[in-house]
Amino acid sequence: MLTILDRYIIKKYLSTFTVLFIMFIPIAIMVDVSDKVDKFLERKVPFDAIVGYYLDFTVYFANLLFPIFLFISVIWFTSKLANNTEVVAMLSSGISFTRFLRPFMISAGIVAAFGFFMGIILVPDASQGFYEFKYKWLKRKDTSRETVNLYKQISPNDFIYSSSFNLEKKRANRFTLEHFEDNKMTLKISAASITWDDKDSTYKLRNYVKRKIGPGDDVFERKREHDTLFKFDLEDLTPNNYTAETLSYTALNKFIEQETMRGSSNINRYLMVKYKKWSLPFSAFVLTIIAVAVSSIKRRGGMGVNLAFGIIIAFTFIFLDKILGVLAQKSGMEPILAVWLPNIIFGVLAIYLLNNAKR
Repeated sequence: MLTILDRYIIKKYLSTFTVLFIMFIPIAIMVDVSDKVDKFLERKVPFDAIVGYYLDFTVYFANLLFPIFLFISVIWFTSKLANNTEVVAMLSSGISFTRFLRPFMISAGIVAAFGFFMGIILVPDASQGFYEFKYKWLKRKDTSRETVNLYKQISPNDFIYSSSFNLEKKRANRFTLEHFEDNKMTLKISAASITWDDKDSTYKLRNYVKRKIGPGDDVFERKREHDTLFKFDLEDLTPNNYTAETLSYTALNKFIEQETMRGSSNINRYLMVKYKKWSLPFSAFVLTIIAVAVSSIKRRGGMGVNLAFGIIIAFTFIFLDKILGVLAQKSGMEPILAVWLPNIIFGVLAIYLLNNAKR
């Protein structure tokens, strides 16, 4: 049963978070527009495309900066409570600090549920629009795909290789397909190039060579050109490096399983996207405890000191998250550890600050 005090704090928590969110997003949009307006004009980007981009931008960056919005909002309104001696009055009435913390944790649960919903439902579609606009209108060269020295496993027994891939022409050069049975190669198909033909819905191979490997002599088949069908799509062999961010949770799990089998070099990045859907909402609880423990004490410097500390903590959290993300992708650090380590480190800090605040 919620008391009047609980409802008061929950209302303050959620209203401050909402107002801060509404205030910061337009500022972020204006900063981004001022940075990109020259490119919009130079490349004659349609107005409706720009509007769509900033709708996606709003969701994408709200999710990215979720910890900052949350932490600063809690610091802000709890500092106001402390400066007005409301916190002292509440604790002097016999309420324990743990009981005082309860409405904050209920509010954090509501915000965490909102963050989880946003990450599962809204962010994938927003990320799709955000990245498509970025690589279509803002980047001179699309660097979102692997296009050189592609080696993929497309089924338990089949592997393909291509020295280079051109997405626009749907063509791969120096193509090779190898089929294995009991760890022994039984078939090898190679071609100077392979191209998808939309008219016939077939693959056209140039300088085609098919080699059947048997117990005796190998059997060769050579053709200058050869049309055939394969159980793979050339585009699927080089997914965008942001593909995982555009998928629903179920589709993401299937995609990760498929890319793991194919030996994708971006698998750690895909796993981090999956784990962050859970770790980001959880951070709402950790950051709320830190914010309340720090700002519930009235300080000589007033709200300014608490806000400065809050901004430093929030950006340190984001910075640590980014650094560990790079380590997971480049140095082989376990993705689940990279994603959860900021919560673990700040969780320890939260327990320490909470114990100090109780004293």
